[in-house]
Amino acid sequence: MELTETNSDHSGVHNLAFQNDSDDGVDDTNLKGLGDNSQRIMNSQNKETLHINGKCIDEYINIGSDLHENKRASIDDEQPRLKGHIEKRYDEVCEFCKKHKTRIHYVVYGILITAYLAVVIAACTLNFQRALPLFVITVLAIFFICWDFFIAKYEDRIAAFFSPGDQYLKKQWFWLKWVLCAALIIMIICWLIFDTSKQGSCQLISFGGLVMYVVLMLIFSKYPTQVAWRPVFSGIGMQFILGILILRTKVGFDVFNWLGIQIQTFLEYSDAGAKFVFGDKYMDHFFAFKVLPIVVFFSTVMSMLYHIGFMQWLVGKVGWIMHVFMGTTSVESLAAGNIFVGQTESPLLVRPYLPYITKSELHAIMTAGFSTVVGSVLGAYISFGVSSSHLLTASVMSAPASLAASKLFWPETEKPLVTLRRGIQMAKSESKNLLEAASQGASTSIGLVANIAVNVISFLALLSFLDSALSWVGNLFDYPQLTFENICAYVFMPFSFMMGVDWEDSFIVGGLLGYKTFFNEFLAYERLSKLIQNREKGGSMYIHGVKQYMTVRSEVIATYALCGFANFGSLGLVIGGLTSLASSKKKEIADGAFRAMIAGTVACFMTACVAGMLTVPSVEVPCHILLRNASNFTDFPANSTELVECCQQLFTSANHSEEIFPRGNYSLNSWQVCCHILGQPAFHCT
Repeated sequence: MELTETNSDHSGVHNLAFQNDSDDGVDDTNLKGLGDNSQRIMNSQNKETLHINGKCIDEYINIGSDLHENKRASIDDEQPRLKGHIEKRYDEVCEFCKKHKTRIHYVVYGILITAYLAVVIAACTLNFQRALPLFVITVLAIFFICWDFFIAKYEDRIAAFFSPGDQYLKKQWFWLKWVLCAALIIMIICWLIFDTSKQGSCQLISFGGLVMYVVLMLIFSKYPTQVAWRPVFSGIGMQFILGILILRTKVGFDVFNWLGIQIQTFLEYSDAGAKFVFGDKYMDHFFAFKVLPIVVFFSTVMSMLYHIGFMQWLVGKVGWIMHVFMGTTSVESLAAGNIFVGQTESPLLVRPYLPYITKSELHAIMTAGFSTVVGSVLGAYISFGVSSSHLLTASVMSAPASLAASKLFWPETEKPLVTLRRGIQMAKSESKNLLEAASQGASTSIGLVANIAVNVISFLALLSFLDSALSWVGNLFDYPQLTFENICAYVFMPFSFMMGVDWEDSFIVGGLLGYKTFFNEFLAYERLSKLIQNREKGGSMYIHGVKQYMTVRSEVIATYALCGFANFGSLGLVIGGLTSLASSKKKEIADGAFRAMIAGTVACFMTACVAGMLTVPSVEVPCHILLRNASNFTDFPANSTELVECCQQLFTSANHSEEIFPRGNYSLNSWQVCCHILGQPAFHCT
């Protein structure tokens, strides 16, 4: 088949636009002739003659006529049309709404707020105890709304009102700071004396560990002679105050315990989606079908909170408190307040200012990311069985600890360029509505879930290989028990003991710290959850000389020490994430990332020390179970502090009993164990 194409000759065509610009004296006749020629040219351009097997087919497309028809139709559409009565009224209503848009918004908000307050009052009237959480939340919301309103409107007047006092404090600060430091030291010493006499000497070890970590950070500081001590001491002081409010006061403990219970209940709603997707037996694959869906669900909720501005508001308030009390800059204070925000998401809040921050501020931002955990994986840790209230407390207390450790490890030696009096502008959500924010949060969690799954698979496989290889090497020297956990336990054992962990448990906690540092905190919390489950079952504490669970005090301290992203895996994540946000700071980010990881680790250790100072020791496992375990296993250590306390309680109760041999839950073997441990030649032992 032969295909040829015949085209018209366009050699005589001229550009009319340029011709009209150059020839001003063209008459109407010439214009008409040119128009006819242009029409013929357009028709000739659209005329094609195709010869297929000797047959000729002509096709004509008269584009010019179509253009004239469309032009006439558009002219008809432009003709004014009379509006009906309904359209006029509709336009008037739209104009009225545009004119009074602000007032209408106020009216709608007023109606909604009034309806909400009516519901709260009705609930409190019916049963105030049941409606107490709703009442407290409402009061706090009203307080902060009024606070933000007055600060935004009367900030200058408030600053002018407190200006004389601020100037007076600046003048007297030289001697006033020494008075405050002396008073603080005296208060701490008195508190330690009275608390030690009441609770025991365990708190002194935690206090000594806190001092040790501060001294070590000072020795290995980038500029030891230029440390500004205000952020350090105020950060530790804020930790201590938060710890007292949460761990030692009944109100604070009940509040965080209630929050933990509510979060646990809230996370259980993810089971509905997991059950629908994976079937009724989804719990058979606990990690894949129970834990990971919680990450997806929590990521969705966090994205929605970020869209409505709650997370920016919360981070801003925490950052403002640290900026006022610790004297740090606005950028690093805001980044350090990234509780429940990821280590790569928190720099996004201050992204416009990253190219202008100093090295010390950059180090503080990275340290804050290493010393905290994101809210989505926090839900996964709670699902393991780790205490939700202690995880929440650790996340809050680590915020000031990160700034204190950062400013001690890399002091500020430059003049900050970003000094904003009105506060910094935080980045907002890019989603258009709440539904899109939820969808984006779920989609974002895909990478997080995949990252968690592949890391757990690869790290557990690598750990199994290392244990096998180390066991083979140890077998050459008649020590087949050599494992990676044992090596880490020996390395981190002194650090865990100085946090206040019981000596019998410091070896186990040292292994958990090694898991967290060299792999990730996910594996460490998974291992910790097994220890917690073993304690709750009340089984044998020792099997073949290996301790199977720890005391509650050691579990609490380990929970605080592990609550952070400071590991070698996160090191590359932070470097890559920050470099993409501030490419001009690539060299500074690479130089300071490792020091920031160490500072983040020490910040978690400092938080654990404060928790150890404030955690009240107690006997967690019933004494009759401990004594029964001790009588069943000959390798049970005789110097266990729990056993000594239980035996002392047993002999005390026997001395006050009329029976010669009070049995109760105790067997004859239990009495023999206590007689052996205490070496007491009492009447009951003979």
